[in-house]
Amino acid sequence: MSNSILRLEDITMQFGGVVAVDNLSLEVNQNEIVSLIGPNGAGKTTAFNVVTGVYAPTNGAIYFKDNLITSNYPKGSMKKLYAGQNNGKFNTRIEKTPDQITKLGVARTFQNIRLFKDLTAFENVLIAKHMRAKANFLSATLCLNHKEEHTMREETLELLNILGLTDVKDEKASSLPYGQQRHLEIARALATKPELLLLDEPAAGMNPQETGELTAFIHDIRSKFNLTVFMIEHHMDLVMEISDRIYVLDFGKLIASGIPEEVQNNQRVIDAYLGVQEDGEE
Repeated sequence: MSNSILRLEDITMQFGGVVAVDNLSLEVNQNEIVSLIGPNGAGKTTAFNVVTGVYAPTNGAIYFKDNLITSNYPKGSMKKLYAGQNNGKFNTRIEKTPDQITKLGVARTFQNIRLFKDLTAFENVLIAKHMRAKANFLSATLCLNHKEEHTMREETLELLNILGLTDVKDEKASSLPYGQQRHLEIARALATKPELLLLDEPAAGMNPQETGELTAFIHDIRSKFNLTVFMIEHHMDLVMEISDRIYVLDFGKLIASGIPEEVQNNQRVIDAYLGVQEDGEE
């Protein structure tokens, strides 16, 4: 078995006539921190949505721990509209829902924080714990799951303690400082016991001090929870400091990959971020 935990093979995501992700292939190995970067509109979040089952890809396949979890190909009206590559390469349709993918061991956070704002920090994490609860509707209704519920509450308190959120466990999520809300969202994702954690712009809206603290925080949880981290981020200082490897998208296409130093000095990456000066312009 390979060291790969996530592998995308020729993924294309097309909306009508617009190709948002074009023939994307990449691999994330166990215990790595891998970043997916690119200008706004490059297709990064769309790629995350395909991995987590929010979208079924128009074409391509996804493997988690060498097991095929997602596969699709152009069909119906898309057969004529399809503008991506590798039409005809795939002939299997497997489309798992986000909750099914979460149960496999994949969790994510979002660019815009999506906490239950009127619930406490404790309740936000406890809800995520219920994703792996064994109780069914009947046993929960008859209160036959009290032992499991007690265990989940203990595990929630332990997780909040590990992540330094014990002092705010009874505070409403909406009342927490922005940085703590980010940490709480990550705690909620960790409550599902993932092996692969997807972070969508975790430093968005943070000041330099908070970004520095987040860098240490991600390193810490990777070690403590034996995690693999796949991250979208625009803060290049954070990306270059924390990443083992980096993939770069531009207009849905992969234009570069490698270790931070290689990507940082790649002319195609520089052009994508800064723009290429047209002939005749001054």
